[in-house]
Amino acid sequence: MKKLKNLKLILGIVVMVIYSIFFVLIQTGALNPYYGQILIVLGINIILAVSLNLVIGFTGQLALGHAGFMSIGGYTAAIMSLNYNLPFFISLVIGGLVSAVIGFLIGMPILRLKGDYLAITTLGFGEIIRVAVVNMDFLGGPRGLAGIPKKTNFTWVYFITLFTVIIIYNIIRSPYGRAMLSIREDEIASESMGINTTKFKMMAFVIASFFAGIAGGLYAHQFMFLDPKSFDFLKSFEILTFVVFGGMGSLSGSLMATTVLTYLPEVLRTFAEYRMIIYAASLVMLMLFRPQGIMGNKEINLAHIKEFILCKLLRKCKKKGGAFNVTIEG
Repeated sequence: MKKLKNLKLILGIVVMVIYSIFFVLIQTGALNPYYGQILIVLGINIILAVSLNLVIGFTGQLALGHAGFMSIGGYTAAIMSLNYNLPFFISLVIGGLVSAVIGFLIGMPILRLKGDYLAITTLGFGEIIRVAVVNMDFLGGPRGLAGIPKKTNFTWVYFITLFTVIIIYNIIRSPYGRAMLSIREDEIASESMGINTTKFKMMAFVIASFFAGIAGGLYAHQFMFLDPKSFDFLKSFEILTFVVFGGMGSLSGSLMATTVLTYLPEVLRTFAEYRMIIYAASLVMLMLFRPQGIMGNKEINLAHIKEFILCKLLRKCKKKGGAFNVTIEG
């Protein structure tokens, strides 16, 4: 228990140190504003990736309509700010709740489907949402919604992203998360053990929809404009790529993959016309040589990272079999 408290304290300190460094760099102008914006996009992408991983990686349900819920949250939060002048946080929460409600209503009929049928159905609902937005004049229609106040900043994105990761992590470590994992491994066996599989699939779907809506609200108040084309099926596939690249069933993998795939196109800008070819080739190579993704379904063991730091910095090594070993937990 004491070691756990110490680990949490160390993690808390690391989190605040990282935040302080980037906050100072942004406020003083030492960090290029363009890269500051990429940091914000990274945070939004992490929220989308870890929330979708709850459905696909931990519950085993192939849902492809995440961009639709992102658009619902984005448009709802934008309307709350534009028409009702609500505080930013309240607008975000309302956007997330509306996305969760829509997710619940959509999930009721479709989450009884499995496999490819579920994937096709969720993809179709995502497109229905986009087409519906295009035909709503009060949302700007095909012209998009402009004039959204810029309220998203690094602080908001950093702590909301941190909150999302902590919540998802605690869910998968809870009895509810164990039930979701059992559905992923064998849904028929789970049902035979008395687990209400539809209930837990719905729970994962609604939670993921809520956080997708929050990400949409942050996106809307960062770019101050919403275009329905930004939330088409290609956006859903982009979010799916983050999950698959990192490893379905691994939050650590989602964090790594989202960071790499968000920054890789920017790093490759010097190659101009070749950058997207290199980006695509990187994904193909990973799928060929490591189809389970960067981390598979494993997580980084934070306790071993702590021991590693103590070993390297304080020379307090705990040797196992004559050599220090850093492992990952399943």
